[in-house]
Amino acid sequence: MGGAVSAGEDNDELIDNLKEAQYIRTDLVEQAFRAIDRADYYLEEFKENAYKDLAWKHGNIHLSAPCIYSEVMEALDLQPGLSFLNLGSGTGYLSSMVGLILGPFGVNHGVELHSDVTEYAKQKLDVFIRTSDSFDKFDFCEPLFVTGNCLEIAPDCCQYDRVYCGAGVQKEHEEYMKNLLKVGGILVMPLEEKLTKITRTGPSAWETKKILAVSFAPLVQPCRSESGQPRLVQLPPLAVRSLQDLARLAIRGSIKRAMRQEATRGGGLKSTPMFKRRRLRRRRMETIVFLDKEVFASRISNPSDDTSCEDAEEDRREVAERTLREAKPEPPVNFLRQRVLRLPLPDPLKYYLLYYREK
Repeated sequence: MGGAVSAGEDNDELIDNLKEAQYIRTDLVEQAFRAIDRADYYLEEFKENAYKDLAWKHGNIHLSAPCIYSEVMEALDLQPGLSFLNLGSGTGYLSSMVGLILGPFGVNHGVELHSDVTEYAKQKLDVFIRTSDSFDKFDFCEPLFVTGNCLEIAPDCCQYDRVYCGAGVQKEHEEYMKNLLKVGGILVMPLEEKLTKITRTGPSAWETKKILAVSFAPLVQPCRSESGQPRLVQLPPLAVRSLQDLARLAIRGSIKRAMRQEATRGGGLKSTPMFKRRRLRRRRMETIVFLDKEVFASRISNPSDDTSCEDAEEDRREVAERTLREAKPEPPVNFLRQRVLRLPLPDPLKYYLLYYREK
């Protein structure tokens, strides 16, 4: 499934194409897509295909096409502080983008059938938190992943504001999926070959909207244990943040607000431009002299005009500089990290405020 938009050279160009084709329509969704590079969730040997609008599968690892994820994100109508359940959470790519919108007081849970894929998602999440330049630009709701069949969720589990299922749902399981929703919640899932949005408008009232035709592998039916009992999936508990964690959020929030105020006043948060302005070079000038009705063309000699060697050397220098810039682009400045490291605090506390990130 996919191929609705042109491939991009990089993640930003892919997002530009999705915007142009109206798959991405809101600023929040655009920011989340730009913040997380799709290629980071590919195995190294397959990254050349990351920016194509195509699904990718290798063993149990699977990513839907970018146009599908775009429609899903838009249909979910995500807002800060909501709870989200991802059924068939896979690599964690979608859950991580959702976490950037939910913010620190949201809930972000995922259920994945295959234990190796759950581990893969946890590894990718750890790399994102430790190394991504985007992490400090958002207040992140970290996803929590569990392994199990999403059709065997314990009946006493909590309900969610937003639910997405990444596998084809048979008609017989539609009510089961609906019951995972709070009143006012939104469920997005492939139902009878259509990506479908269902809004719970009351305890027993629903609104259904078909979004687009899709082709998803169907949900795997549960297997009974040796005792004949279902293997119930226990979702993560709704944990209350510790006072220490709340203090970290408050301090980081205060620093970000101060930085935004300084930027508004024009105060020193500008990064060095990635590219230098191209130098202007002198060019030879041909002089035409008019004598009465005759035309006499000649070049008037000027020692400063003879710059062929200088121009050739300047060309070589420009090519060398451009090659160096393209090979080693200047890294973005993490102003939040700089501010935290300048605080009059013990180093262990500074690194706690930075989530022990590597950069």
